Amino acid sequence: MSDALQHECGIAMVRLLKPLEHYHFKYGSCLYGLNKLYLLMEKQRNRGQDGTGALCVKTGMPAGSQYIFRERSVKTFSIDKVFKTIYEGLDKLTRGDTSRMGDVEFLKREAAFVGELYLGHLRYGTFGNDTLEAVHPVIRPNNWKTRNLVLAGNFNLTNVSEIFNTLTELGQAPVAVSDTVIMLENLGHFLDRENQRLFDQFKKEGYSNVEISALIAQNLSIPNVLRDSSKRWDGGYAIAGIVGDGDAFVYRDPAGIRPAYYYHDEEVAVVASERAVIQTAFDVPCERISEVKPGYVLTIRKDGRIAEELVQEPRERRSCSFERIYFSRGSDQDIYNERKKLGALLLPDILESVDSNLENTVFSYIPNTAESAFFGMIQSANDFLNERKKKLILEAGPRLTPARLDKIMSVQARVEKVAIKDAKLRTFITQDRSRAHMVGHVYDITYGTLRRGQDNLVIIDDSIVRGTTLKLSIIKILNRLGPRKIIIVSSSPQIRYPDCYGIDMARLDDFIAFQAAIGLLRETGRSDIINQVYLKCKEQEQLPSHLAENHVKQIYAPFTDKDISRKIAQMLHTSEITAELDVIYQSIGNLHTACPNDLGDWYFTGDYPTPGGNRVANRAFINYVEGRHKRAY
Repeated sequence: MSDALQHECGIAMVRLLKPLEHYHFKYGSCLYGLNKLYLLMEKQRNRGQDGTGALCVKTGMPAGSQYIFRERSVKTFSIDKVFKTIYEGLDKLTRGDTSRMGDVEFLKREAAFVGELYLGHLRYGTFGNDTLEAVHPVIRPNNWKTRNLVLAGNFNLTNVSEIFNTLTELGQAPVAVSDTVIMLENLGHFLDRENQRLFDQFKKEGYSNVEISALIAQNLSIPNVLRDSSKRWDGGYAIAGIVGDGDAFVYRDPAGIRPAYYYHDEEVAVVASERAVIQTAFDVPCERISEVKPGYVLTIRKDGRIAEELVQEPRERRSCSFERIYFSRGSDQDIYNERKKLGALLLPDILESVDSNLENTVFSYIPNTAESAFFGMIQSANDFLNERKKKLILEAGPRLTPARLDKIMSVQARVEKVAIKDAKLRTFITQDRSRAHMVGHVYDITYGTLRRGQDNLVIIDDSIVRGTTLKLSIIKILNRLGPRKIIIVSSSPQIRYPDCYGIDMARLDDFIAFQAAIGLLRETGRSDIINQVYLKCKEQEQLPSHLAENHVKQIYAPFTDKDISRKIAQMLHTSEITAELDVIYQSIGNLHTACPNDLGDWYFTGDYPTPGGNRVANRAFINYVEGRHKRAY
């Protein structure tokens, strides 16, 4: 993606199902679980650059012993910082005595991160600040183990203020109005209630307080806690939690917006945000890895029992298609093939733009995430050329000479690595004009890859969000090659609406498609639509979320997708660009053809999977008209 975009957080959980001695004797180390946590998080590095947190829970520790340990960092290369601190602590404890590393009882008692249950989190901040306090896992401490709550997740709620008010009405005083704090306190409240219910029940039956603690641990129902607490949640979420006694859970929103996968065998249970990382870390085929079902909670009890249980009735599956287009690493076999399909489906529009003249067209991509779509685009182009070759050969019949055959067969899609992304430029320049000049050099080109004035250049990106980097850098440097025409291709559709479920796309005026639509309304004498939409959004401001309609759709209604694409091309074509410029976006239909199981497309269509999305879209438009530069949720 040429435009910087913050996005999804990542979660990783490892639960050892056998005593630590088992892993020491079988794998040569009782750090098996910690090592696997590191591998899961390292393989999901793409999911978090703002901060990293790792946590260990030891089960069966006596009273008076610490049993929850956490390490977090918001520094650059935070994964490295966190695990370096953890492993250095182990080295310091054993003082270089290798025999100590084989003393499982000693390590379980004394070492901070030697335990049975691990939880890791990679943070991309979409709400709140980037301080250490904002990094997961977060803890709600309590002296009762079954009231002690740890939480980490990939989520955003659209109705944080509403839940905050509910908590204050209960008498609570949350320390912040953020989805992390609110979700933690909301869950904690109902966890306390479940504890109290069980305490009262067992007290009536005559058990002592010490006996009751053990009975609560055996009978605590995490699904009940989640049913009560999540009734009002409006958003996308995959949350992983641990109760202090050693029970763990992962809960996924009813529309399946945010991803979560799990695997278990007789030794271990593991959860991650991406399927392929589990395959890599544990060397298991994808068929043995399952999705946490939307609306269900996966529970891993202290005694090793594993179950999935319904919490909220699933809605229509609307899992995020951006996961498939861009967010996930792409090493998953299904995602890789879907990205190739996205590239392949763009060929008809590309052929129209270059008048099917592939002999004078060079194909390339914007590094690095568009590479898979590029492969699909090239495969489709060669398939087209092969059909054309077949037709020419059949038409020539017996008149076909070896020289003519060689000429026909030599035609293939021309592929070059044209754009090169340099390391991020560091500069202390603050003057806007000078800084813009430096930004223009983030990308470089491979000279001599085009025939000046003769070749078209087709270059694919996975998405075009703001268009800033295209305008300030990429198109200008591509123009230096002297192409007759530059065709910028996006493997995703036009991003038109804010996301409120985890992606940092909160303001309408950030989107070049929105800017283009507003520009077209003004150019065509339809500026009154802008005011009409504003008034309709204001009228619905105080309505309950479930009654809100997305009125921002009316901004785009007068125009076709191609109208908006042409306007975007005009906006990106600055005076110093000598080549013609065309912009091609993926269609919604093609997106669903390529990614048939992940139909979440609200940022493209405005069809939100939860009621709160419509309210966010309307509020974002109000902010735009009123000139308020803030997020709408």
